[in-house]
Amino acid sequence: MLAKKYRSRIVSIKNPIEGIYTIEFESLGRGYKFYPGQFLHLAIDNTYDGVGQWPESRCFSMRSNPDEENIRITYAVKGKFTTQMKETMEEGDKVWLKLPYGDLFIQDHNKEEPVFIAGGTGITPFLSLFAHESFREYTNPKIYLGFRSVNHHIYQEELANAKNPAKTVEIYYQDSDGLIDIDRVFSENGLTNDYFISGPPGMISAFTNTLVEKGVPETNVITDDWV
Repeated sequence: MLAKKYRSRIVSIKNPIEGIYTIEFESLGRGYKFYPGQFLHLAIDNTYDGVGQWPESRCFSMRSNPDEENIRITYAVKGKFTTQMKETMEEGDKVWLKLPYGDLFIQDHNKEEPVFIAGGTGITPFLSLFAHESFREYTNPKIYLGFRSVNHHIYQEELANAKNPAKTVEIYYQDSDGLIDIDRVFSENGLTNDYFISGPPGMISAFTNTLVEKGVPETNVITDDWV
């Protein structure tokens, strides 16, 4: 699926907890087309006309599933671009989105007892799958989530409504439980399962290295690296 540009309008901006924002976009033209787990490029340059060289942009995983009319992203304010988003974007503003990118769940993978590991807003590409009918194709999925605190877990409703009733969910709150215990995750799932990892780059790197060192084939560790 080739990436296309979509002139879009901001429908809503929600700030459920300090430093975390969820934005909903609607297309002002053709409908969005993407697969679960893919990401987009967001450009907020008001001078861009949709024809010339693509302006400065940033990647964001899509929290929505492909059956939804609108697209939602959730981001943490970190760095210049997201600070600019926080300070300048308002409901009703028009922006440019370019999508889709990524092959997180498109590439070949084993749907028998997969393992999903996410830290913070890294859960968003997983939610895109969990809310989609294709999630029913997975057998006994296990989900491990890590958040800074219980207040940072703003995804309860989506997890509760996930399409696969056979899922199991284990949650770590850093302020009370510490970080996700990757050694325990491995001991509970072993060498042959596929591991999907999404979150901060340091977490992705550390968890990937740990699993590979324990003997998990590199092809069984699938990461959301926005490449």
